Amino acid sequence: MAAKVCFDGEAAAALVKELRDSFASSKTRSYEWRVSQLNGLLKLATDHEAEIVDALNSDLSKPEFESLIYEICMVKSSCKLAIKQLKSWMKPKKAKPSMTTFPSSAKIVSEPLGVVLVISAWNYPFLLSLDPVVGAIAAGNAVVLKPSELAPATSSLLAKLLGKYMDSSSVRVVEGAVAETSALLEQKWDKICYTGNARVGRIVMASAAKHLTPVLLELGGKSPVVVDSGINLQVASRRIIVGKWGCNNGQACISPDYIITTKDFASKLVDAMKSELDSFYGKNPLQSKDLSRIVNYNHYARLTNLLDEDKVSGKVIHGGERDTNNLRIAPTILLDVPQDSLMMQEEIFGPLLPIITVDKIEDSFDLINSGTKPLAAYLFTNNQKLKDHFVRNISAGGMVINDTTIHLAVPSLPFGGVGESGMGAYHGKFSFEAFSHKKAVVCRGFFGDASLRYPPYTEGKLSVLKALVGGDSIVDIIRSLF
Repeated sequence: MAAKVCFDGEAAAALVKELRDSFASSKTRSYEWRVSQLNGLLKLATDHEAEIVDALNSDLSKPEFESLIYEICMVKSSCKLAIKQLKSWMKPKKAKPSMTTFPSSAKIVSEPLGVVLVISAWNYPFLLSLDPVVGAIAAGNAVVLKPSELAPATSSLLAKLLGKYMDSSSVRVVEGAVAETSALLEQKWDKICYTGNARVGRIVMASAAKHLTPVLLELGGKSPVVVDSGINLQVASRRIIVGKWGCNNGQACISPDYIITTKDFASKLVDAMKSELDSFYGKNPLQSKDLSRIVNYNHYARLTNLLDEDKVSGKVIHGGERDTNNLRIAPTILLDVPQDSLMMQEEIFGPLLPIITVDKIEDSFDLINSGTKPLAAYLFTNNQKLKDHFVRNISAGGMVINDTTIHLAVPSLPFGGVGESGMGAYHGKFSFEAFSHKKAVVCRGFFGDASLRYPPYTEGKLSVLKALVGGDSIVDIIRSLF
């Protein structure tokens, strides 16, 4: 068996130099190169659907339905949109010059940042690897992708397929774990995109700060669902369930983390959710083929610890069954979990869904705002005033009213966090902008060279320039001449 090639700091430095040389040749800046690479990614996702589905099943027992729709099709959609819109995105945008620079023209030119690093996550290992890469390539950058080692089958497949379909002089994959990631983070990049938890996000940001490298951090948080009375309970329950357990069995950054509803309405909501869960996953959900397993034993143990805490274990009102050998936990609902429990102090990232009750639905806002800002926030209501109040007063990366998670599928919206749930955003044109620099360009000729700003300075020159630079009206500028 061949010895494993060591990827250390020296190897990482050599890789970055190779990609910088490629970027310096300007090949990645051309429209033709960008489109050819985007078409390559599209062909990769189209030609190898079965292999990708198999890899996701190996890593997470992810249902084929979820793999095709939420990973492969979303990557295809990103590629198609970028290919269709790329000329428009790349075209310099005219800007209005000011009177101060008259006569002149102004424009905003989007230019690539250079060589960027994308560090992906394990929960959606195909989508979260390639979606940022689409934006980085569309913007004309050279890219290094570091897939998650916790999804080894998908990581290996990505390394093989990108080596086959992409220009290896400008797009590379580095597999490995902490040592390899650390070696990459030692290097100077022009941007780092990281998807994962806040603990590692801080490490990434600290490493980037040494080189003044900008970062795009897609983290997470405790995404709340506020459920008001007077709604269609069956529809609401279905949408909460599919956003929670239908998204990788709760292992998704935008999955509902907990529900807030009133004490009077809680029993009705619980009954509706129990009924729909049985309809979706049967009486023995541990055997359901429509639920992913927990990614590994460490995460399984973390979730069971949350569930077994003394102040929480008696709060389970539905589910709770486990299969340690197969790393499966059934969809679990808990009622009135204490705020000081471990479950309410960290992002759950699994199939456990606590319900918190309040006297009035408006009390939910203070409860949400008492914690860190979430990546997503959801509200179910028919009350327009409550909707407006929710949008105005709750800070979150994104929001959905009367559904969950679907904002991810709207390419005209930015996807990103705020505060501890992340910084920066991407998707659609926002991906192109995330990996571009907006360069301001002002052009002048040699005609009309006024002497106002040249020495010797005089009271007359000062009077006119004060009016011009200070943004005064045309009338005031004319008056300053006399």
